[in-house]
Amino acid sequence: MAEITLHGVTKRFPDGTLAVKQASFTVSEGEFFILVGPSGCGKSTLLNMIAGIEDVSEGEIRMDGKIVNDVDPKDRNMAMVFQSYAIYPHMSVRDNLAFPLQLARLAKREIDRRVERAAGILQLADLLDRKPASLSGGERQRVAMGRAIVRQPAAFLLDEPLSNLDARLRVQMRTEIARLQRNLGTTTVYVTHDQTEAMTLGRRVAVLRRGEVQQIGTPRELYAEPRNLFVAGFIGSPSMNFLPGEVRDGRLVLPAAELALARPLRDRLHGRRSVIVGIRPEHFHDASLVEVGNTDGAVVEAEVDLVEWLGADLYVHFQMDCPAGRMGALPVELEHAAKDANRISLVARVDPSSRAAEKERLRLWLDASHLHLFDPESGENLGG
Repeated sequence: MAEITLHGVTKRFPDGTLAVKQASFTVSEGEFFILVGPSGCGKSTLLNMIAGIEDVSEGEIRMDGKIVNDVDPKDRNMAMVFQSYAIYPHMSVRDNLAFPLQLARLAKREIDRRVERAAGILQLADLLDRKPASLSGGERQRVAMGRAIVRQPAAFLLDEPLSNLDARLRVQMRTEIARLQRNLGTTTVYVTHDQTEAMTLGRRVAVLRRGEVQQIGTPRELYAEPRNLFVAGFIGSPSMNFLPGEVRDGRLVLPAAELALARPLRDRLHGRRSVIVGIRPEHFHDASLVEVGNTDGAVVEAEVDLVEWLGADLYVHFQMDCPAGRMGALPVELEHAAKDANRISLVARVDPSSRAAEKERLRLWLDASHLHLFDPESGENLGG
C-alpha cells in the first residue's frame, strides 16, 4: 500500500491549455479515493500524472513521502485499469493475467500462484482458457482488474472502468469493485464522471471543475454540505433545485413562497439582498400526505408537468412562476433550469402513494429546514 500526496499539481499543455490547476490532496494508505467531474474537467489528466503517463508542469507528487515527478511509470509500482479493458484478444484469460508477471521475469511457480489467486478472487477460474472474444463485458472488465491484481501494486489507478458496460452490469461491477478493494486494502484512485459511482464507491470524493478541485469530502459531506453551487448541482440525482431569492426584513422571499429566517441565518445575511436558494427534491413533500406546519416551511402550488413513478420513488416535475426580472439572479451555469423568461423548472421526490397527476395542480410542502443559500456572484455556500 502507498500514501499518495499531491501538492500544487498543475498541468499546462504546449498549446497553453490549463488542464489541471493547483491540485492538492492526500490519498491515505488503503483508501478508496474518487475523482469525479464532468467530461473535460481534468480528472483523467490528473490520474495520468499520478501514474507518470503525463508530465507535471508544476507541483509535486509524492509516494510515501518520496517525490516521483521524474520516476518512470514502470517504477512507480502502480497498476492502471482503463475504460477500454486493454486486454490482448489473441491471448487466453490465463495468459492475459500472466503477461505482466512474465515481463517482470517472475518464476513460473510464482506466476501460476498469483494467477490462480486473482482468478479465484474475481471468479474467473472457469474462464482461464477462454479468449476475450467469448467473454461478456463484465467478464472482460474482471480480466482487466485481474491483470492489475496479480502485480500486487502499491496502488490501483482506475480510469472510468465501467463506462463501457450496460446499466445493470455497472451496478454489479460497482459492488464487486467495492468488495474487492475492501478485501485487498490497496490504495485506490478511481476516476468517473458518474456521481452515483462516486457516492457509492468512495470513502472520500474530490469534485473537479475546469481543472480545479472544488471540494473534497465524504459522500455525505458533499451531499449535505456542498461548498458551492457547482458541487450542490453536480452531486445528487435528481440534482438540487435552484431558485432566485431575496432577503427582505428578515424574511426569505421566493418566487412562490415567503419564509421567516432563523436569527443566526438572519444575522449572517445582514446587508445582503439577493441569494440563490437550493432545495433537494426530497425536501418537497405532497402537502396532502404530511402534517403541514410541523417544521419550518411553506406550501407552494404548482401545475404538474410530468410524473415519473419508480416504485419506491415518485418524481414530480413542475414549473414555478418567477416574477419579471428575477430570473436574472440565477447565474449562467443554472440557466438550464428556466424554460422561458418567467418560469423555472423544478423536481420533487415525493412519497409514492401521492396522487400527483400530469396537468393537475398539486400542493407541495417546502421543508425550509433543509434549504441551502448561495452567493449569486461567487457561488459559495452562505451556510444556510
